[in-house]
Amino acid sequence: MAFVSQFNQLPCKTLSLNPPHPQLSSKPSIFTINSIGTGARAAGKSAISAREFVWARPAFKVRAVENDDEWGYEKEEPFGDGSGVAVAEEEEKPLEPSEIYRLKKALVDSFYGTDRGLGASSETRAEIVELITQLEAKNPTPAPTEAISLLNGKWILAYTSFSGLFPLLSRSTLPLVKVEEISQTIDSEGFTVQNSVQFSGPLATTSISTNATFEVRSPQRVQIKFEEGVIGTPQLTDSLVIPENVEFFGQKIDLTPFHGIISSIENTASSVAKTISSQPPIKFSISNTKAESWLLTTYLDEDLRISRGDGGSVYVLIKEGSALLSP
Repeated sequence: MAFVSQFNQLPCKTLSLNPPHPQLSSKPSIFTINSIGTGARAAGKSAISAREFVWARPAFKVRAVENDDEWGYEKEEPFGDGSGVAVAEEEEKPLEPSEIYRLKKALVDSFYGTDRGLGASSETRAEIVELITQLEAKNPTPAPTEAISLLNGKWILAYTSFSGLFPLLSRSTLPLVKVEEISQTIDSEGFTVQNSVQFSGPLATTSISTNATFEVRSPQRVQIKFEEGVIGTPQLTDSLVIPENVEFFGQKIDLTPFHGIISSIENTASSVAKTISSQPPIKFSISNTKAESWLLTTYLDEDLRISRGDGGSVYVLIKEGSALLSP
């Protein structure tokens, strides 16, 4: 209490309403409000109102911070309305989702039932374009090609307006084959990118991918050069699954009569699939001089990426493992 001891040596005057010769006191005088008013009137002075005195009192306080405080004061409670000394505790409120999060959630929800954009109606496409535009205006990463940690990893295609992918997504092209996943894996340290499409059929699953290199052309744009194609080794499924019908060029074909025949050759097909599964993937070079493209990333954060390619096509990709992929 060295500070208090030094402070105590300073000359102090006791509040008094009877000047001109106040008496020094070793202890602060304590007055009641009524006695102050009475003394003032007796001295011919104007009375100090209780409100004025109470308002002025918090202007100077000494509070004890240890049990052996030399002044012997107890902690004072605030007077009047307590303004300036009382701190009200506010009840903790849960944080509200940010505007960017709400836009991302609305965008992902709008993809429902569109089959990555293949089945999107004109109204849905307009809604998606509006949400994409709003997100691009709030892009937290203005230089995506410099954000290595955000670009790296596997990205799942959730939506595209690129019509070149629609024949691949359409069931009429390959009636018994379903596109399970379209992804893009970026290695920004090796400057490589891999585009991959995973297919599943009644008996096996496989994939087709392209390997490419890229060059940074601007803080947002990269130039991609495709170098190699890879047809993955088919992986045998647990059992042969035959649908009730398939749609081929707009016409439904009933497969029920063929179930018996198909069941009889299931064992043979499984044996063939096992033999194929043991083979290495097929690789082929892409020597076409036109096998190049560019990609402009217009939005990027830890779990969502929006890119635009040749012809104004838009791609919305979600980082593998992101909560946005959950239904």
